This record gives sequence, C-alpha cells and structure tokens, in this order.
Amino acid sequence: MLKNHLKIAWRNLKKRPFFTFLNTFGLAIGIAGGILISLYIYEELNFDTMFADADRIHRINLDVKFGGDAVISAEASAPMAAALEQDFPQVEKTVRFRNLGSMLLKKVDAQENVKELQVTYADSTMFDMFGIDLLYGDVKSALTQPNTLVLTKTAAEKHFGLNRAIGQQLVLDNSDTYTVAGIIDDFPRNSFLRDRTVFLSMVGYQDAQEADWGSHNYFTFIKVVEGTNMKEFQAPLQGMFGKYVIPYAQAFYPGITEEQFLASGNYLNYFTMPLTDIHLHSNMQTELSANSSVQNVYILSFIGLFLIVLASVNFMNLSTAHSLKRAKEVGVRKTLGSDKSELIRQFLTESGLITFISLLLAIIIATLALPYFNELAGKSISLPFNNPFAWLILIAATLILGFFSGSYPAFFMSKFRPAQVLKGGGKASIGGAKTRNSLVVFQFAISVFLMISTLVVYQQLNYIQSKDLGFGKDQVLIINDAYAAGNQLDSFKEQVQQLGQVKSVSLSSFLPTPSSRSNHSFFKEGAKDQENTLNMQRWAIDHDYISTMNMELIAGRDFNREFSADSTAIILNESALKVMGVSPQEAIGMRITDGLNEDTPTFFTIIGIVKNFHFESLREDIGALSMLIDRSPESLAIKLEAGNFPEAIAQIESLWEEMAPGQLFDYYFMEESFNNTYQAEQQLGRIFVAFTILSILIACLGLFGLAAFNAERRTKEIGIHKIMGATVSQVTYKLTVDFLKLVGIAILISIPLGWYAMSKWLEDFSYRIAIGWNVFVWASLLVIVISIVTVGYQSIKAAIVNPVKSLRTE
Repeated sequence: MLKNHLKIAWRNLKKRPFFTFLNTFGLAIGIAGGILISLYIYEELNFDTMFADADRIHRINLDVKFGGDAVISAEASAPMAAALEQDFPQVEKTVRFRNLGSMLLKKVDAQENVKELQVTYADSTMFDMFGIDLLYGDVKSALTQPNTLVLTKTAAEKHFGLNRAIGQQLVLDNSDTYTVAGIIDDFPRNSFLRDRTVFLSMVGYQDAQEADWGSHNYFTFIKVVEGTNMKEFQAPLQGMFGKYVIPYAQAFYPGITEEQFLASGNYLNYFTMPLTDIHLHSNMQTELSANSSVQNVYILSFIGLFLIVLASVNFMNLSTAHSLKRAKEVGVRKTLGSDKSELIRQFLTESGLITFISLLLAIIIATLALPYFNELAGKSISLPFNNPFAWLILIAATLILGFFSGSYPAFFMSKFRPAQVLKGGGKASIGGAKTRNSLVVFQFAISVFLMISTLVVYQQLNYIQSKDLGFGKDQVLIINDAYAAGNQLDSFKEQVQQLGQVKSVSLSSFLPTPSSRSNHSFFKEGAKDQENTLNMQRWAIDHDYISTMNMELIAGRDFNREFSADSTAIILNESALKVMGVSPQEAIGMRITDGLNEDTPTFFTIIGIVKNFHFESLREDIGALSMLIDRSPESLAIKLEAGNFPEAIAQIESLWEEMAPGQLFDYYFMEESFNNTYQAEQQLGRIFVAFTILSILIACLGLFGLAAFNAERRTKEIGIHKIMGATVSQVTYKLTVDFLKLVGIAILISIPLGWYAMSKWLEDFSYRIAIGWNVFVWASLLVIVISIVTVGYQSIKAAIVNPVKSLRTE
C-alpha cells in the first residue's frame, strides 16, 4: 500500500506543477532558515562545554557600590583564589586570568614586532583546571616559572614554526624577555578563551602576589568538588567580605566595621556564575571575552519557529484551497470502498513526499546561504554532514513537519461525503475558507511583527550613531602602540602636528571608545572617611586631549602648558559633581586627593568641569570621571581635517617608518571602534532583515497561490460581472479587497505585540528611542503594498480574460 500511495502521490504532484512548486519552495525556505538558526542556537547553547568538568567550574563575580559608583564585575582581587582554596573544602582548584590586551612581540635578534591582540596572565593551574593538553612542552611545568609563556598553535607558527618554538625567547613591548614553555591547540570558537593567543606566567607578575583586597583585576575561576550545592556555597562566600576585605580596609579607614560600611549605603557582594552560563547570561562592565545574550537566542528561536510554521501554514492553506479539485476523487474512492483512515494515509504520504523533496532543496539552500549567514551573525558554523545524530534529528524533524503540515488537509478532505461531492453540491463549504483566512492572518501578523522589530532595531542603531556623545569621534585617527617609537615618540607627535591635514594630536591610552580603564578612590580635602569617598575613573591625558576630542568645558578651563601648577590640576565630569553634591562653579578651586595611606598626600586642584560624554556603551549611565596630566603613551589620537584621508595616513606612516623603523604601524578610525561596540546589535539587525524578507517571501508565496486559486474558482463569476459592464479595475478591486481585509486584521494584531516585545528589548539601553507611530505606519504600508502586488497580479490576470472563455469554463 505504501508503494501505491507513493505512486499516486507522485502523479498528483506532477499533475499540479504550480501548486507543487509553491508548496515545495515555501517549505524549503522555511526548513533552510530553521537549519541555519538551529546551528546558530546549538553553538550558542554549547559555549565552553568542551572543557573538562565544565559543569563544576564557576566564576567569582563582584557586585559593589562604593564612593557613589556601583559596579557589577567579573573580576575579583588577587588574593581571592588562594583564600578560597584555603578556606573552602568544596573548592578543588582555582585559576586566575589577568587580561593585558594587545602587545608587541618579537624575537630577541629581530627588529620588527608582531602584534598579538589578546595577551593574558594565567596561573599554571589552567591546564589541569580546564583539561587543556599541550601539543609541545611539559604540562606539569608550563607557566610555573617567571618570565615564561605558552603560545597557541597559530601564534607559535606565526613567530617560530610549530616544531621550533619550545625554548625560544620573545621580547614583549620592547622590554621584557619571555621563554616559550609550551604550545597548546587553538581554542574552539565557542570558548571563552577563543581569542587568547599568548599566556604569560602569573608567577612573575608582582601585582598578582600582593594581598590587595581593594583592587579587582583578576578573572577568578573555581572548580568545586562533585555534588557541591552552589546555593549553599553563596553564604560562606559572602563571609569573605568580613574576614578579609574589612581588615584590609581598616588600614585606610581606621575603625571601620562591616556594619558601618553597609549603613553608609555601600555594599560588596560576592556571587558565583557557572562557566557554561557566562556567554549568554553575563553582561558585566568587564568580561574576558565578548558575550552574547540569551535574549538573542530566544529571539532567533522564535524567528526559526515562525519560519517553519509559516511554511507549514502555506501547505495547509494551499492544500485545503485545492481540496475542491480533489473532492470528486475523494467521493469516487469512498464509493469504491476506501475508508477514512486509508484516505488520511494517502494524503499524509503526499505531504511527506513534498516535505522530503523540500528537505533536499533546503539542504542545498542552507549550504549556499551558510557563508552569508556566518557573515551576518559573525559566526564560523558549518553544516554537520558527518554527524549521524544531526541527520537523525533532521529526518525526524522533517517527518514531524510533514505530518504537521499535512494533517489538517488530510483530515479535512477525508470528511467529504461522497453523495454530496459527486453531485457537485456543497461547494461553498468545501475548502475551509474560515480556516484559510485565519492562517493568512497568522502569517502576515508574524511578518508585520518582524518588520516592526527590524525597524525598531535600526532606529535604535541610528539613534546611537547620531546621538551627541559629548566628544567628536569623526575624523579621529588612532595610532596603536605609540610607545613603540621609544624616545622618538614626542618628536613623532610634533612632526605629525605639522602636517597640513592634521588639526590636533593627543597622546593618551584613555579613549572614549573601548580602551584603558582605571578606577580610583578620591577624597575631598580634610575628609578621609568612607562616607566622603568619591570612586571614579582616573584618566591620564596630555594638554591637547580635550581639544582633540572636541569636548566641551562647562566651567573653568583646560590644562595649559604655561601653568606649571597644572601638574597637580584635575578636570572632572558632571557625574563626578553629582556624587560630590556641588555645582560646577562651587567645584572650581576645590582640592581632592587619592593618597589614602600617604603621610603627605598629593592634592589635585579642580580647574575645569567637562560636559558629560559617553565613555561606556549607551547601555550604561555615564559614570564619574577625572582627567589629569600624566604620561600614558599607548595611543596617539590625530584629529584630521576633511580631505584626502589615504594621503594623510600615508604621510603619517612615512614619518612613523622614519622615526620608529621596524615597528608595526597599526591604526584605526575612532568611529570604527565606536561602531564595533554595538556589533551585537548590528548583527541582530542584519539577521532580522534577512529573516523578515524570508518570512514575507513565504507569506507571499502562499498568498500568491491562494489568489490564483480564488481567481480560478470565481472564473464564471468574473465573466458574468464583465458581461454586465464591470471594468478590469472594478473586478481587480473586488478580488483584491478581500485579501487586504485579512492583512488589515493581521496588522491590528501585530502592532501591540511588536510594541511590547521591542519595548522590552530597548530596556537594555540606558539611552534609547521612544517607539514612534511611524514605525507601525511604515511596517503596515510596506506589507499592504507587498500584498497588493502579490494579489493584484493574479487579480488583473483573471480580470482581463475574455468573458466568453470564462463562461465556458468547466
């Protein structure tokens, strides 16, 4: 019987090529989109699961408010790891990482440097902790000695060649020499260490040996013994605050107690986070690697589900619409003895055959689209052709989809009564018009919802791009690793300043876009208690910084080379004054100090107040910040006049090669760095656009098919209308308006849903747009135009047919 069902199914598909194409192509697009999104979600959900005992590894996090500044950080203090191992029998191992960012590396006898973007201090326990094997070297001794390092496979091949790297020496930032003690494989792309290429021994790092409980710069991971209840672990973990932090703080605030600290409105809370939760659930001010959001996984899951459901709805709609043509077939087969279950099996076989063909087409589409999807999503996923389990899931999902898509048409058509359909009666009730209309509304409601979401995402991105940030990011060229010029750095800056297209030049590691960050505690003159502590960013800049960044002073003045006293001057932002509780005019001339434990602390005189500028993401409020004159030679910021940028860069590069021969000339524009901060939102926006287009295409395929069926079903009616004097435009209007009513209902349903969903998404931003009525108008107009074009073609085609032919149609 199965063979017979397949033969009949194949004949029916060949008999209706237009219907078969719409169904097959629509399902294929939905399945292909579902495959791509499933691969994306699978990678996101399996971040860091490749590490040994990943389920037992947790990170220590910190939630602290002090000196008016509240921070949730993924970093802990240097002595935290050792104290955890000592005090907690549940803690089996610990490891610390200290992120250094980019560094210049070269061989001892080489002149030219090679840049490594992600260099990290690490404890030697990292290998045992995460189950990392060495390709070359001894895992027991790697990173156990000062001034040693471990390279990834790619880094080793870049500097020495894989087989020759062990025992070789590298000079870091033209100063310290390190010996290569081991080579490890590159980390997978779904690992929190994916971008790390060089690991330096923590043993030789003096700051890591200090018992400083006040600074938090170390990503600290613990592996707990099996069966540890992490909820019960939190209370004793918090006890470390009273045991270690308060005694440390008493050296700076004599007599302070835990009760006094909390009573002043300050707090410090420790908590843990599972390693496998970090990528999707951690979005702190400091992260070892860029994370995603579980919200994006939910969004893409819904989009993938929508695509599949839309494709299935198409199948149901078109199948029930064409049921009229198969009504007599059902009547004849029932008259000849076929029972209801046999008919259901026949129709389910047809839907299964269409779904299987769609699967083959979907795999081809997904394979072709995967490179573009990877570019959209910033991924490097691949189709798991060699994974039998993946094929099993795909085939099972296809069978379920085939049953789901074909179940309603099968059960619907199997109910036809032979006597009624063979006489040609009951045609008005055949075809499930109400159900079809409901499914069309559902399809377009989803499409409009996705349109609204896409428009809101892009409006928020446009708002970010156009918002007054408080500094000028346009036409600012940043030269990285400026310190590589050595003694020639000041001369290089001066000569760059003389170039015709250069407006101003500033030397500082601290930039409003992602760069160095440094928090310090300050005190007003005459006060050294925690209630009067001001915790804020401390940026080291030069005299040209504020003018180069085009920042606005709202009170006081800028730093001036002619005033020697400016070496102890300081400029604050508006947020700092808010914490201090003074006005800009009152602040000018006040003195503050960061010398907590000094007998003769240095006092800084406030000479200026700069207007608040966004130095963090627009997801965050603007925090307190201070700027003072100090040398910080990591980056050189060059403000360019409008003109020929390539020529200006070439001139700067020529000066660099002359004054820093053999040193890497690495540059970028500040605007690019700013845009990269919102890469996740940009990727989400591009994904929304791509899958919104797919959803509209699937919905239009269904609408196109239904319009064709509707026009065919009403052929004689159209002919009569034309004989009675109806024009082509009147007939077209009559055929089109019924579908537009359904689209209008879909718009009314989707608008409140879209508004609610995107309002929730925007809550992640401290600075965000208000969703305006224009978003809903544009989305509605767009879907109406698309619907008119889709339905109008079939309507016009039917309206221009000769009425004589229409009336002869059987």
